[in-house]
Amino acid sequence: MNLLVIGSGGREHALCWKLRQSARVDRLFCAPGNAGIAAVAECMALADNEAIIAFARANAIGLVVVGPEAPLVGGLVDALRSAGIAAFGPSAAAARLEGSKGFTKALCARANIPTAAFARFDSGAAARDYVAAHPLPVVIKADGLAAGKGVVIAHTREEAAAALEAMPGPVVIEAFLTGTEASLFVLCDDENIVPLGSAQDYKRVGDGDTGSNTGGMGAVSPAPALTPALERRALAEIVAPTIATMAAMGTPFTGVLFAGLMLTADGPQLIEYNVRFGDPECEALMVRLESDLLDLLLAASEGRLADTRPAWREGASVTVIMAAEGYPAAPITGSVIGGVEAAEATGAVVFHAGTSRRDDGALVASGGRVLAVTATGRDVGGARRAAYAAVDSIDWPGGFCRRDIAGLWASGIGE
Repeated sequence: MNLLVIGSGGREHALCWKLRQSARVDRLFCAPGNAGIAAVAECMALADNEAIIAFARANAIGLVVVGPEAPLVGGLVDALRSAGIAAFGPSAAAARLEGSKGFTKALCARANIPTAAFARFDSGAAARDYVAAHPLPVVIKADGLAAGKGVVIAHTREEAAAALEAMPGPVVIEAFLTGTEASLFVLCDDENIVPLGSAQDYKRVGDGDTGSNTGGMGAVSPAPALTPALERRALAEIVAPTIATMAAMGTPFTGVLFAGLMLTADGPQLIEYNVRFGDPECEALMVRLESDLLDLLLAASEGRLADTRPAWREGASVTVIMAAEGYPAAPITGSVIGGVEAAEATGAVVFHAGTSRRDDGALVASGGRVLAVTATGRDVGGARRAAYAAVDSIDWPGGFCRRDIAGLWASGIGE
C-alpha cells in the first residue's frame, strides 16, 4: 500500500518512522516533510487540498494520514473522502473539539463531563469585567487554534489584562484546576474506543516549569501519574460520553482523540481535547508501540476497532526537545547541527521537527523546536538517562533543552 502523511514536524517524523516498519507499506510519502523525514519517506511539496488529492490519485495512495490540526479543522479529511480517497482523521465538524474550546466546553456541559467551570466571551470588555470579579488565578484560552501556545494562567489582574489584550478574538476563561496533567490518547471509529497510550508533556520553556508556554519541551510515556484506575475513570467519565455525544449530534468522531487531563483530588477532569497526536507525545508513544501502526490506523478508518488491542513495549520512554536559541519568542534559524548519528548510535531515536539541508548537505535548524531526542528504558530513570546521553552527543551550539524532563518521576518524588 502507498501512504501519504501530511505534516512537517517531529510528530510526522515519528509517524513516518513507525509506518515505514510495516510490511504492508510499499511507498511512503510525506508532504512537505523535513530533513529527517526524508530518510524514511519521499518528501513532496503539495500546496493545497487540490494538489494533495491530485497527488493521491496519481500515486495510488491507499491512505492519507493527516498529522497537524490546521488541515483537520480546515476540512482536508472531508475533501479527501469526497474524492474517494481513504483518510485517517476526523471530519471538520468533529475537529471542532480542538478548533473551538467553546464548542468543547458546551459539549462537556451537555454530557456532564467533568471539567473546569468556564465562560466564553466574544467581547474583550465583557471578558475583562468577568476577570475583574473572578477569584485568581484564572486560565485564559484563545477560542481557536494556537499551536499549543494560546493559554495563559493569570495570577494577577495585570497578567489577565495583558493576556486578553494579546488574544483579540473570542476567549474562554476557566477556573484554575490543581493537580497533575496527563495526556490520554484513544483511537476512535465513530463508536468504538481503543486506548492508545498516555504521556505527560512539559509545556514551559525553562527548567522547573518556568518561562513561556511552548508547543512542548519534552515528554515521558506512559504518564506516571495516570494509574490504570484513573485511566478507566477518564475513559468512562470523559472520553466515552464525548464520543457518544458527538455521534448523537450527527458528527461522529473518527481518528485519534487526545484528552488533556488534570488529575485532581476529585478525579480526572478534562482540560482540553486535541484531534490528532500530540507533539512531543507522539514521539514518546511511537518508540513504545509494538503493533503495526498501519493496521491500527486502517482499523480506525474502516470501523474495525472493536477487536483491536495495541501491544506495547515494556518500560518507559522519554523525549527531550532541543530547540533553537530564542524559542519560543524569536527562534534563531540557520545554525548547523552535528552529532545526530552519534546520538542515534547510543540507541536513541532522533526525530526531526524544524530541520532542513543546506546546498552543501549540512543539517541546519529551520524552526523553533528542532529535534526530539527519544529513548526507552526499563523504567523512567533508565529512559531519561538514555535520552540525555543522546542529547549530550549532539553538537549544536545554537540549540538548548530543558535538563529536568521526567526528573522528579525518575527520582521517585513525583510531580
